[in-house]
Amino acid sequence: MIDLNMQTAIVTGAARGLGRALARTLGQQGIQVVLADIDRAGAEETASEIEQSLVIETDITDYEQCRTMAQKTVAEFGSIDLLVANAALLIAESIEDFSAQDWKKVIDVNLCGFFNSCKAVIPQMKKQDRGNIIQINSKSGKKGSFKNSAYAASKFGGIGLVQSLALELAEENIRVNAICPGNLLDSPLWKNKLFKEYAENRGITEEEVRELYVNKVPMKKGCSYEDVANVMLFLASDMSSYMTGQAINVTGGQQMD
Repeated sequence: MIDLNMQTAIVTGAARGLGRALARTLGQQGIQVVLADIDRAGAEETASEIEQSLVIETDITDYEQCRTMAQKTVAEFGSIDLLVANAALLIAESIEDFSAQDWKKVIDVNLCGFFNSCKAVIPQMKKQDRGNIIQINSKSGKKGSFKNSAYAASKFGGIGLVQSLALELAEENIRVNAICPGNLLDSPLWKNKLFKEYAENRGITEEEVRELYVNKVPMKKGCSYEDVANVMLFLASDMSSYMTGQAINVTGGQQMD
């Protein structure tokens, strides 16, 4: 049985989409949830659905803001038991069309932001002699992604950071793992942005893009928020107490290593 009652969790990128769904799931488990996002209004909307919550406007590319996030969390709730590092940015272009500025922006959010978030919470976790970090990674952290080099590079780097911190922090009773979802084809990100971008990149229709991505999955369906949330709850609980340094695929069989 998963029992997370009265833990305190920080969820970055909690203003919308998958981050909102994960924060809401944690709240339903009786967890005190800190919603950290650069979009305060969106985070406050998420908070309205969670009984015990705190919104902290945070740009994770700025370490000092992450440090403030950790300090405010401890001041309000007394501990940091779990960090769900979900905040991410996706910009997809061919290498010729990718501006150096945009490429760096993706790395700054997805990799440097993950580092900043971890660095900010780890001192408190060490003080408590316990802690749990879950990065929301991607199947693109395991395999290159067509005309999507910055995102894949950032996610590959994220798994490297997960494994390195897991080694560094194991004796401190701090576990570090990642979840690698497949394509969230019914999410706003895909419906409002990615189908259009990928259709343009490949010279096909948006409907053909969806069919292409569904057919890549042995189970013939996209990943859902619930699929990711279920694995997050497992990793957040003592049921996974002997697991650290893992990057768990949630891809319907599309990625198996």
